[in-house]
Formats: sequence, C-alpha cells, structure tokens
Amino acid sequence: MSEKVKIAVAGTGYVGLVAGVCFAEKGQNVICVDVDEKKIKLMKSGKCPIYEENLEELMIKNYNAGRIDYTTDYKMAYKDADFIFIGVGTPEKSDGSANLDYVYEVSKQIAESIEKDCIVVIKSTVPIGTNDKIEKYIRENLKHNVKVDIASNPEFLSQGTAVKDTLHASRIVIGTENKKVEEKMKELYSNFDLPIVATDRRSAEMVKYASNDFLALKVSYMNDIANLCEVVGANIEDVAKGMSYDERIGNKFLSAGCGYGGSCFPKDTKALHYLAMQGGYELKTIKAAIEVNKKQKLILLEKARKKFATFKDVNVAVLGLTFKPGTDDLREAPSLVNIEVLLEEGAKIKAYDPIGEENYKKIYKNEIKYTKTPQEALKDADICFIFTEWNEIKDVKPSEYKNLMKKPLVYDGRNIYNVNEMKNIEYYSIGR
Repeated sequence: MSEKVKIAVAGTGYVGLVAGVCFAEKGQNVICVDVDEKKIKLMKSGKCPIYEENLEELMIKNYNAGRIDYTTDYKMAYKDADFIFIGVGTPEKSDGSANLDYVYEVSKQIAESIEKDCIVVIKSTVPIGTNDKIEKYIRENLKHNVKVDIASNPEFLSQGTAVKDTLHASRIVIGTENKKVEEKMKELYSNFDLPIVATDRRSAEMVKYASNDFLALKVSYMNDIANLCEVVGANIEDVAKGMSYDERIGNKFLSAGCGYGGSCFPKDTKALHYLAMQGGYELKTIKAAIEVNKKQKLILLEKARKKFATFKDVNVAVLGLTFKPGTDDLREAPSLVNIEVLLEEGAKIKAYDPIGEENYKKIYKNEIKYTKTPQEALKDADICFIFTEWNEIKDVKPSEYKNLMKKPLVYDGRNIYNVNEMKNIEYYSIGR
C-alpha cells in the first residue's frame, strides 16, 4: 500500500488476533480491541492468549516495532481508524444458528465511536446477508456525520497453521457493493501479493460457508467409507491413496478418524443447514455430514463395548484431548463426548495431551488425572483411547503399550500406527 493506514481489529481470538498481527507484519499500524483487561495486559507483556505456531514471536516483534498495540478503549481505537475489522466469535446457538450478539455489540460501539469515514470489514463467519444488515444497523446508529461502507472478508485459516494460512493464503476473498471500496480493500492487501477473488458481499459470505462445509462433507464421506471398509474387509488407507491420485479429488482431507471438531466445521455446517431450513430448503448433503460426524465421534466407544459392558472401575488411558494437533482448542473435540460417557459410567481416567491440559482442567479439574507423558497415562491401564495425533503420541512405541498396560488393548481414532506394527497387541483402528 502506498501509505500506512490505521487498522483497528475487534476481537483477539484466532480470527482477530491473527489478522491484526499479520497486517502489522506487513507494515500497517494496528490496534487490537478486547473487553478482557487481563487478556490485554497479557498481550502487552508479549504473551499470546492462544496456542498458535509463530504467533507469539510475531506479536513481540511487531509490538516492539510499534506497529501493533492492544487496548480495551474501543472509542479511542475506532474513532480515527481507516479500516475496522470485526473478528469476534459467532458461536453456535442451541438450534444450530449462529449467535451474532458479539458482532452487533461491536457494530454498536463502532457506530457510536467513529469520527471519520471508514470501511468496516466483517471477518467473522456470519450467515449470508449479515453484512447487509450490519451496514444498515451501523448507518442508522451513527453519532457523527461520517460515511461508512461494509466489506466482507472471510478468513480461511486452520488452527495450528493460522499465521501461515494468513500470510500465504490460497486466496483472499473480498465482498463489496461498490468499486471504490473494492479498490481500497485490494490496495490494503497489496503487500500480501496473493490471488484476490472480488465479488458481492453475499457471495463472499457464501464462499466461506461453502468451503468449510465442503471440507466437512469430505471428512464425513471418508469416515462413512471407512466404516463400510470394515464391513466388507477393505483398507481405508489404500482406498484413500487410490483416490488421491485423481486431481478432481485431491489428496487432502482423505484421512479417516473419529470425527472432526474445532471452531469451524461443526458450527458452520449447522449454521448453513439452519439458514437453508429457514429459507425453506434442505441441504441434504450437509445434514448427512452433521449426522455422520455426530455418530463417528463415538465410534471407538462402540467398538470397545464389545469388550466392556460397563466402564465402571476400568482404568482408561486417554491420549490426546484437543480436537487436532497444533492447537489447545477443545471445541467439539471427540475426547469431550467420550470422556463424559466414561466418567458417567465410573471409569478411572488418566489423560495426556502436550498442550490441551490446562484448558481441559477448566472442564474436568479433579475428575481426571493428567500426566506429563503418554507412558505415565498408559501405566496399568486396562484400555487406551487415542483421540489426537500429536507427534508425542505417534512416538510411543508399540512395545510400550504391551509393557506398560495391564493388557494391551488400544483403540486408535486417528490411525497413527501401521496395523502390522501392532500385530502383537489387541489393536482397533478406523476402516482397517
């Protein structure tokens, strides 16, 4: 961009904080806003509130360079900003719809605070048509005589690789309703040197949902095929390999397992399904993905039921708590629903996760014994469940299950071992 602009970012979670830090890394002046004073102090001290590779070092680098700061004073942050990015959460409601309370709360603050013309950019994942509603809402609640335009700019980051996914994105999607705003957004992203897809706002909103839901559908399809492979005696890994050479299919998201989790796939599939139903249309493919995933999360317990009528007083080793490696996020993690059932039945659980322990303690502080190594969790266990494919878990040797457990009985929800390597152990995986 020819000259620096002031960017304000509302929200310091995965979406907002990563966006703010990456804009600062590209030379812009950024101020991140959050209501949590403890969180702001933590970030000012150089600590990252979330576990994300390379994020903390970029925070420190750009804070020391004076390109990024953090505040709870939204009025100061918004009043003279050129761009205000909304990156707050849109959590799932009980009916599956997206909760937009935080988006509207920030929009109200923006409307009351801005004192110059600016572009408000919605980066949060929001239902189709939300940008139109927010534009109307902000314009109706303005306290000063300024011009405001709204742009949609959905994120496509994956937790664990969020910084890389932002700085080296496959594409940048920009949704606007006029060319001037589109050009300003393109100029803002000119330093990124990435492909830009420019469209209208509703199409941009749909690109986000359609992309995430397609990937969720792909995962659920492979899990469905994996379950059938067990019935007919096929090997899902060989099937996936054979499929991967087809360029129309690709080699990503073909791994079978015990279901997807995280902050995106579960929420976004339900939100789009809800939106369609509200419009009188049923997305049958998305509905199927939701149903398959819900059942898949309990696939290991179903297998284990053949050995245990109840888990009362059974010593259970749980390896992996987060929904995937590389993050401390527990949202919709398969471990949650399984551990809930195990505890209800009176199991004695020892669990290991290299990063997720502290977050898990917020849910189960004393009900579970947490260990510092996988081996400690396995010692004297009657059964082991693997829910996350951390490298620390992959490094556990097959012989260690045999030597440490009372009886080596392993249920692997991520297919981290070669079946032949585990031939001296009672070992169950997905689709093999």
